[in-house]
Amino acid sequence: MKPETIAIHGGYQVDPTTRSAAVPIYQTVSYAFDSTEHAAALFNLEAEGYRYTRIANPTTDVLERRVAALEGGMAALCVSSGQAAVSYAVMNVTKLGCNIISVPQLYGTTHTLFAHVLPGQGISVRFAKSDRPEDIEALIDGGTRAIYCESVGNPAGNICDIEKLAQVAHNHGIPLIVDNTVATPLLLRPIDYGADIVVHSLTKFLGGHGTTLGGAIVDSGNFPWKDHAQKFPMFSEPDASYHGLVYTDHYGKGAYLGRCRSAYLRTTGSVLAPLSSFLLLQGIETVALRVDRHVANAKSVAEFLRHHPQVDWVNYAGFPESPYHDLARKYLRGRACSLMAFGIRGGFPAATKFYDALKLVFRLVNLGDAKTLACHPASTTHRQMSPEEQHAAGISPEMIRLSIGIEHIDDIVADLDQALAVAGVAG
Repeated sequence: MKPETIAIHGGYQVDPTTRSAAVPIYQTVSYAFDSTEHAAALFNLEAEGYRYTRIANPTTDVLERRVAALEGGMAALCVSSGQAAVSYAVMNVTKLGCNIISVPQLYGTTHTLFAHVLPGQGISVRFAKSDRPEDIEALIDGGTRAIYCESVGNPAGNICDIEKLAQVAHNHGIPLIVDNTVATPLLLRPIDYGADIVVHSLTKFLGGHGTTLGGAIVDSGNFPWKDHAQKFPMFSEPDASYHGLVYTDHYGKGAYLGRCRSAYLRTTGSVLAPLSSFLLLQGIETVALRVDRHVANAKSVAEFLRHHPQVDWVNYAGFPESPYHDLARKYLRGRACSLMAFGIRGGFPAATKFYDALKLVFRLVNLGDAKTLACHPASTTHRQMSPEEQHAAGISPEMIRLSIGIEHIDDIVADLDQALAVAGVAG
């Protein structure tokens, strides 16, 4: 099926008991066992079924299947937030003394996780000086366990060369993990270009309405964990926390998500509620239509900003002069995402005046909503970073990040225009 159809039908067959056309909400914590033998078989992973919603739930199962199908992956694991997805995805392949290599252009909280939280757990993160594959490869050593990037950086708007990064990763026997939140599988499927693991904040474009938190980890099923057992013994050696289970033996190509569910979701509990899974499924049904409108509106906004006298620069990959234009043509089907950044003439004071003057556009830190949203990263999402770290991540004091919504374009432009007029007033 095409992505537009998968978004509506993927992962669900009509409920056999009720014949419900909509995915039922299984609002239950636990599931009854037929017998002691049945319970033991479930816990031994010898029988299919559900044990406890902290581990799996029928509503969430549909969401996992649908997201996996959209991304072209083998399977998915859904969790309570995008940040939980990033954390689990990285922790699942690392241990004390290991490192990962990351591009510098990251969402602010991901940078905090990498720069401050993981090092406290003995996992170091090395930030490359750019997103170029050669700068990534220069940092790899024997302790490296993954390369991490955002397909389209938030808020920098850079586009990573997924295919070349995958080649670098695989040449060194490690996986490539890609956050595909901004691009969405409607514009880009990183697995098609060699990515091994894809993560999402379902809160953003896939949910699409700013109502529901959620995250997903999608496994391509392509990385040969058993062939690299020395680097990744957690998949091919008995797990003492799960009665000696060997994940590669039990799950085969699904070893990565099998361990992620058993070792992390089961024991640390970042669980997506069944109602949240249902709401996210509703959002996904219309994502194809929304992305088309998001992208079309963003192109018009970028052109408006480009010619406005109060705007110094616009970071938009749809412009031929953008350093990422060719990558947008290759990876985004010739379209640029609806997340963009621009710089207001007058620096930080003018940026804050503009931000405070917005009337229709919401001032908040979410993105991918049906509504147009604005963020001043230097004051919010990247405030905890030093000036040097902000610069490396593509953040400047005058930067405004816009997530263009699906309102009428005339109304979006009118609000931006009046706020820019306020920003240009002296005093």
